[in-house]
Amino acid sequence: MDVGLSNFMKSIRLVEVKIDSLTEISENVFVLSFKRLFDFLPGQVVAITTGHNLPPRLYSICSGSEEARISILFNVKPEGELTPRLAKLKTGDAIMVSAPFGAFLGDDKPAWWIASGTGVAPYRSMARSGIGHRNMLIHGGRTTCSFYFSDELKQLFSDRYIRCCSQESGDGMYHGRLTQWLKDRSTLPENTNFYLCGSSEMVVEVRDILLGKGIEIEKIMSEIYF
Repeated sequence: MDVGLSNFMKSIRLVEVKIDSLTEISENVFVLSFKRLFDFLPGQVVAITTGHNLPPRLYSICSGSEEARISILFNVKPEGELTPRLAKLKTGDAIMVSAPFGAFLGDDKPAWWIASGTGVAPYRSMARSGIGHRNMLIHGGRTTCSFYFSDELKQLFSDRYIRCCSQESGDGMYHGRLTQWLKDRSTLPENTNFYLCGSSEMVVEVRDILLGKGIEIEKIMSEIYF
């Protein structure tokens, strides 16, 4: 984390909330929910910590903007300090959260939403908020269990929901990395924005692919997961 971001995180005001639910939706992948105390725009993030002198980390909201609870999606990083603690919490336990913020926002303009891993979270929030049902959603994962909320997203997006699975084969999935799926496209749509959310490696590689195919940099929006 760079110095500027680290200083910003230290300045964030946090409030205590009680966990409403914590559900493991795939191995070591959880959805954590708490009462919505703040309004937010789909695509925004919240900072979360359990206390214990742990600095907060940022998580995209994955619930709709009119829902009674705010939900976040996270995967446990064994070497991390925060996510192993989050995974062990129970209903009624307290966490510290910030008000939502951020500028990775969806709108009604045509777009391709591109995600790796838990980077699908903001797109689910946008979709559950009524935004972007005519967009293309491209999600990359290593295994067939990596496509979180897939039943819901298949219903919302139909054949505009592309799952790219790099290490396994699955029914209706592209067998390969999402970057290869993009490289295989002979043309990309005009008058379309491209949203990228996931690891820094994915975001940089996909951005370079899009630029190489003639997409203007102003049409590419990104959110990096650390």
